[in-house]
Amino acid sequence: MTNTQWWKNDVFYQIYPRSFKDSNGDGIGDLQGIISKLNYIKSLNVDNIWLSPIYKSPMVDMGYDIADYKAIDPIFGTMQDFDELLAKAKKLGIGIIMDLVVNHTSDQHAWFKAALKDPNSKYRDYYIFKHTNNGKAPNNWRSIFGGSTWDPVPNEPGTFYFHTFAKQQPDLNWENPALRQEIYKMINWWLDKGISGFRIDAITHIKKDLDWANISPDADDGLGSVVRKGRNRPGVDKLLDDLYEHTFANYDAVTIGEAYGLKADDLKKFVGPKGYFSMVFDFNYMNIDVADVDEWFRGQPNWSIKDLKDIIFKGQKGIKAADGWYANVLENHDQPRVLSKLIKDTAAQSPKAAKALGLMYFFLPGAPFIYQGQELGMKNFKRQSIDEFNDISSINNYHLAIENGVNADKALQMVNNKSRDNARTPMQWDDSVYGGFSQHTPWLPMGNQRVDINVKAEDNDSNSVLNFYREMSNIHHQPAIKTLLTNGKFKPIQDVPQDVVAYQLSNDEHSITVLVNLSNSNQHFSKAFSGTIQIDNYQNKYSEPISITSLSPYQAILIYK
Repeated sequence: MTNTQWWKNDVFYQIYPRSFKDSNGDGIGDLQGIISKLNYIKSLNVDNIWLSPIYKSPMVDMGYDIADYKAIDPIFGTMQDFDELLAKAKKLGIGIIMDLVVNHTSDQHAWFKAALKDPNSKYRDYYIFKHTNNGKAPNNWRSIFGGSTWDPVPNEPGTFYFHTFAKQQPDLNWENPALRQEIYKMINWWLDKGISGFRIDAITHIKKDLDWANISPDADDGLGSVVRKGRNRPGVDKLLDDLYEHTFANYDAVTIGEAYGLKADDLKKFVGPKGYFSMVFDFNYMNIDVADVDEWFRGQPNWSIKDLKDIIFKGQKGIKAADGWYANVLENHDQPRVLSKLIKDTAAQSPKAAKALGLMYFFLPGAPFIYQGQELGMKNFKRQSIDEFNDISSINNYHLAIENGVNADKALQMVNNKSRDNARTPMQWDDSVYGGFSQHTPWLPMGNQRVDINVKAEDNDSNSVLNFYREMSNIHHQPAIKTLLTNGKFKPIQDVPQDVVAYQLSNDEHSITVLVNLSNSNQHFSKAFSGTIQIDNYQNKYSEPISITSLSPYQAILIYK
C-alpha cells in the first residue's frame, strides 16, 4: 500500500493519560476521562491524538515498561474503553496514535519471566544475556537512568541481562529474527484494529555494538554512557528496513520516530521518500538548554535567542535536503514546560510569551504537535524535596549530581528545572483544589500556578493562550496556508534583530511571514514587512494592507501576502 501522506498538514495533540482527566475518582487519569473531553480536543481543531502508553505495566517508568502489548492497564480502563475512544474520536474526525515501545519491555512481561525461568527457553534469546567467568558485569556501560546496564540474573552466578534504561526494562534482542516477527505481529494487530499510526519510542537504541567492549569512563563511577555504544549504531538501518517492510509499508498509517542521535546525513534514510518513518521529531531546539539530554546533571549551556533560531533553521535546512518531514514540538512528556524553559526572565513568563513561542514553531514546515496544557500556557512547578518527585530519571539525575560533587540545594534546583514531572502534573481544567482533574488526591501533586491558567478561565477569554492556539490551528488548516506549509519554499529571514525569530514560506503566488520577538524590549526592522495580518498575539486591529516595521516585547505576528 502506498502511503498517501494524509498526515502532512495535520495537527497532533499529545495526551499523557495518567494526568489528563480522571473519570472514576482514583486520582489517575483514564480512557473514559479522555472520552469525556473529546469535544474539548475537537475545539482545538486537531486531527490526531497521540496517547502516551496505556498498555498493561507495573509503571516503573510510567508505562514505558510494557508487560503486555495487547492489554490495557486496568488503571486506564479496558480494551472496550479503548475501542469506544477509537470509535468516538473517529466520528469527530480525530485519529488515535499509539505509543510504540519496542526497544525493551517490562521485566514483568511473560517473555522475560520465561527467559529467567528457563535458560534453555527460546525466550532467553528474546533478550540480551551474557555470562562472565569473573562474576563481574560484561562491560562498563552506564544505563540512561544511572548505574550499570547489566543486572545479575537471580540464581545464575556470573550471568547478567542488559538494559539501556531502568533495570526493570530489559532490552529486546533485535538481532533475533524470531523476536522481530513477534513484534511485527503485534504492530500489525494494532493497525488492523484501526488506529492511525504510532509514535515510536527510543527506536535508535535497538542496535547495539556487538563487541560489547569497555569504553573510556566519562564520570567518577568508572562507567561510560551507553549511548556511545547503543544508539544510532552502524547496522540500525537494516533492522529499521526490516521493521518497515513487515509493518508500516502495508498500511496507510502515520509513524513518528523518537530518533535521538540522528545526524543530518541520516535524515533521508529515516524520513525521505523511502524512509522508515513518516516523520521524526526535531529535538535540536527542544534540547537547547541541556548539554546531555540523558544526563542533564552535567550542566546547562548558556544559550541565546540567536542560538535558538540558528538551530531551528539548521534543522529545517537538513530536513529539506532529505526531502522529509519534521514533527515540530515545543513540549512533551519528557520535557519541562516551554514557557519556563525558553523564557529565562521569570517575570516575562506571561500569556503573551506563551503565544509568541507557539507562533514561532506552529508554522514551520512540518506537523505541529501540541502537548496537553501547552495550549494553556502551563508552567513548571517547584518542589521542596527530592521525595516529592515521581520521575525515575529525575531521581537518578539528582543522585548522580550529588555523587559528582553538586551540593544538594543546587541538585534540587536542577531537578525542579528539568524534571519530566513538570509536564506530568495533572491537566488544569479549572482552579479548584485538584484542578477539575479529579475529585481525589491526584497521583502527582498539581502544578503551583493554576489561577487563570486553566481551561475554564481561558475558554471564553478571547485573549487567552487557549484561544490563540485554536486560532493558529484554524489558520493552519486554511487551504491557501496549507499549500504554503506543505509545498512552499522555506527561507529564514536573517536581516532582523538577534532576538527576533523570522522566516517566510512562499510560492509563485503567495507567502506567509512569521515574525516573533522573544525579548522584553521593542525591536525595529531595517525594512517593512507588508501584507494581511492573519494573527497577532497583541490582538491589534489592523487596516488593510499594513506594513510592520517593529515589534513590541514578546509580540508575534503572521503575515499573509
